[in-house]
Amino acid sequence: MKRISSVVFSIVLMWVGWFVVLYGIQSVTAMRLNLERPDQAVAWSAQETTLENHIQNPLLADPFMNEQVSWDSEYYLSIALYGYDDDGEGMDWVRSSKTGEERSLNYAFFPLYPQLMKVFYLVVKPFTLDMTDLARGVLAGVIASLLGTLAAMFALYDLMRDELDENERLRAVFYFLIFPSAFFLAMVYTEGVFMGISFWVLALSKRGKWGWASLLAIFAPWTRAVGAALAIPLGIRWLMSFSFKRPIKEQLNLKFFLQGLFATLPGLSYYAWRYSDLGRGWEVAQEWFGRTELGIEQTIGAYTWQLEHAAEYPASQVYFALEFFCLGLALITTLIYLRRDPAIALFGLAVIVLSGLSGGGQGLARYVLPVPAIYLVLAR
Repeated sequence: MKRISSVVFSIVLMWVGWFVVLYGIQSVTAMRLNLERPDQAVAWSAQETTLENHIQNPLLADPFMNEQVSWDSEYYLSIALYGYDDDGEGMDWVRSSKTGEERSLNYAFFPLYPQLMKVFYLVVKPFTLDMTDLARGVLAGVIASLLGTLAAMFALYDLMRDELDENERLRAVFYFLIFPSAFFLAMVYTEGVFMGISFWVLALSKRGKWGWASLLAIFAPWTRAVGAALAIPLGIRWLMSFSFKRPIKEQLNLKFFLQGLFATLPGLSYYAWRYSDLGRGWEVAQEWFGRTELGIEQTIGAYTWQLEHAAEYPASQVYFALEFFCLGLALITTLIYLRRDPAIALFGLAVIVLSGLSGGGQGLARYVLPVPAIYLVLAR
């Protein structure tokens, strides 16, 4: 009991120290430094990072925790506060070139995180009556992200309880927090919640808790599309539970087939969303964002465009050097881990492939955050 309490204390202390230092650095930087605008990190960022652009966006202009919101945050705040069909100031609607259907760009974003924001909004409302609705929404988003990250930390620690000692597992958790793009875990972004869900699915399935792992995995594709890939480790664990050394008839029972059926729940959950009204709206909005599913040709074209831009701007060269470093680290550690635990490694590989070929030509450092092998290999 004392050892468990010590581990819990260590992880919670690490978590608190991490976000306090992170938020402190962001606040001090914003107060003491003037960022050079526009930002040339990627080919399209110059037009989106003028001072006027940020100030004129009503969902990003509230001074409360302003360093924790940017880019996609505006859509999560819009959905949480006003719904997917928000037609307020600054909200863009686009028309499908295929069907002519018009949808808000909010539909490009998945529903679970903003729904959690709604819950925390209601929780904090009685204690924040002097705050604006927008500030309260930002606070709710930050709380959801931080709690999701804390859950991910405990899951990552639990994931290797039979293979690594206590110090190594704590080291894996620490590496998770200091990964170059880990700051997204504490922003009004979906990463913290997704990591909390996906890492616990991996941990529970490794423990043999099939039902809980599969039921939790249902929510992952409603957070990020790549959550459907959790069907891979669940399926592998299910197949690995079968042994030719034991009587086959004894193993081929109702429980065995139910476990196999449960392993498909993440995929079924994804397609339930994909063919819902939200999924149809997603398809319209993704066309505007230039994203697609396994768009190899589109991804190559996007990176060609981005690297041509990088050839002219040092800021972009630094950005893509970090992107490809993170991608390389994710690939190498995943391949190293393949023989040790195929379920974890193949999930990581699926995350890399599905996210990397989404047609965006950017964001790799953030997309590989859910690859567990990065932290587990480095911790050894």
